[in-house]
Amino acid sequence: MKSHVKNILLLIVGALIFAVGINYLAIPNKLSEGGVIGITIVTYYYFGWSPGITNLIINVFLIIAGYRLLDRRVMLYTILGIIFCSLFLYLTENTLTPVTSNTLLAAIFAGLLVGIGIGLVFLSGGTTGGSAIVARMCQKYLGWSLGNAMLIFDILVIAASSFIIGLEKTMYTFIAVYIGARAVDYIVDGLNTKRAITIISQHTPQIARKITSEMLRGATVLHGHGAYTGDPKEVLYVIIGKQELMRLKEVVQEADPEAFVVIHEVHEVLGKGFSK
Repeated sequence: MKSHVKNILLLIVGALIFAVGINYLAIPNKLSEGGVIGITIVTYYYFGWSPGITNLIINVFLIIAGYRLLDRRVMLYTILGIIFCSLFLYLTENTLTPVTSNTLLAAIFAGLLVGIGIGLVFLSGGTTGGSAIVARMCQKYLGWSLGNAMLIFDILVIAASSFIIGLEKTMYTFIAVYIGARAVDYIVDGLNTKRAITIISQHTPQIARKITSEMLRGATVLHGHGAYTGDPKEVLYVIIGKQELMRLKEVVQEADPEAFVVIHEVHEVLGKGFSK
């Protein structure tokens, strides 16, 4: 129950930030977006229809068409995400004074807020509907990857919106969408990025002891051999937080200045001592 409450609160906050980015920055500067929200923005410009109501109606049809493609939990949170995003889009419509008329600033911060909002919704375990459901259908019936399907759908919507908002605003929209995508990545993956370290050394036991006793991190010793010499070697494999990287470098340097160290960026780590 605590987990569900936490996820729903996260979803609500994400939906609110998403709606503010659309109604406070994107629409006042006549920018568009990708996916279903881009369609709702264009219909607002052309017909004056409320983005919140249009977003809800379109997503209801998409859920009916694609409900078999999402598992029960994801579908529940997706429905909640659609409801709260549509609700906040409706409640914040024409209620906020635009903060800037500078289109570039609006594109940057609209993308940032929309990306943060969607990222928080994703963290809760749900989606904002729209592109995610379309991508699932394209994956099942056309064999496309989820990422490519979402990208193609977003590009098609933005390209179509150019007939309403013009080419210049469309280019600014691409900036906003790119920044939004990076913000989503950072929220979903960036807050949990780790570093995987591979260490090949003649002093593996000393390095391992320092890592376990001083840094309080686990380490795994792998046994291998040199491809050219055939000499046996011990390879140390460690997962640490990025803020611990400098300390690990110092530990290795103190024990063996000649050690061979490879550092990999890891987006997510599941297991004891890390995420569940």
